[in-house]
Amino acid sequence: MRNKPAFWNNSKPFYDLKSYWRNTFGANVYKLPLDVGFTCPNRDGTLGTSGCSYCDGRGSRLRKEGSLPTVAQQIAKGKDYYRQARGAHHFIAYFQTFTNTYAPLDTLRKFYDEALAQDMVIGLAIGTRPDCIDADKLSLLAAYAQNYHIWIEYGVQSLHNKTLTAIGRGHSAECFLEAVKKTAGRGIHICAHIILGLPNETKDEMLETARAIAQLPIDGIKIHSLLALRGTPLGDAYLRGEITMMELGKYTTLVSDILELLPPQMVIQRLTADGYKDIFLAPAWAINKLTVLNAIERELLSRGSFQGARFE
Repeated sequence: MRNKPAFWNNSKPFYDLKSYWRNTFGANVYKLPLDVGFTCPNRDGTLGTSGCSYCDGRGSRLRKEGSLPTVAQQIAKGKDYYRQARGAHHFIAYFQTFTNTYAPLDTLRKFYDEALAQDMVIGLAIGTRPDCIDADKLSLLAAYAQNYHIWIEYGVQSLHNKTLTAIGRGHSAECFLEAVKKTAGRGIHICAHIILGLPNETKDEMLETARAIAQLPIDGIKIHSLLALRGTPLGDAYLRGEITMMELGKYTTLVSDILELLPPQMVIQRLTADGYKDIFLAPAWAINKLTVLNAIERELLSRGSFQGARFE
């Protein structure tokens, strides 16, 4: 077993995002989530109208309150909170809700430019799908990357096509691999999102997804626990007793196994998930994110292990 990497400069058994920010910028950096009204090809009729089986279609909480504030207004509110609560001075504008490259290039440029024009914003994080990127959009992000810290976050969820079909994802594993190939080498940091516990996926299949991601030019990962939310197809299936949710012990063990397989330089941006409390169904343990994180750390420490211990 390897030794824990010294460059992490932390006490954790994995390379968390907070440590990465401190190592890169010498200070804490905070991501400010933004909703600019984008939709998704899996909801507007291009690929489908109901979205992925686990996805709640309401978007951010801002959409429940009426007209969306401007990008500048959303950033200003987020900065005020973090500056008062934590004395923050460095921010990433996180285009989070739905598919944030799913618009004409000029529209994207307008929103991205507005975000980067705000004081103390040092970069962008853009959540999207691998089937919603092209050469022109990547060139735009690469141009920003010459002066700013740029992340693109691809939701893939699984690298097994049978699973992607079952959850109504609307793209293939090959589409994700091609998107990563086109993005790599442009100065853009790549983050992959995966979900553990998708219906009918085995532990071996989830580990296969992790091993494949470990071999790609990917800089960060978000690992999500599957959530059953009221009003979604998956939530309905859960209420009918057709599917079950992964237990905390199994989730903790699986995440620890995956972390051991990932390269030590890959930034761990998330290790569990949460959702709207008013529509949350299961698993009950996912409500308390800190409990889950502590359980994962305890599991790795009990093994005497850490991220990258079994990376090949």
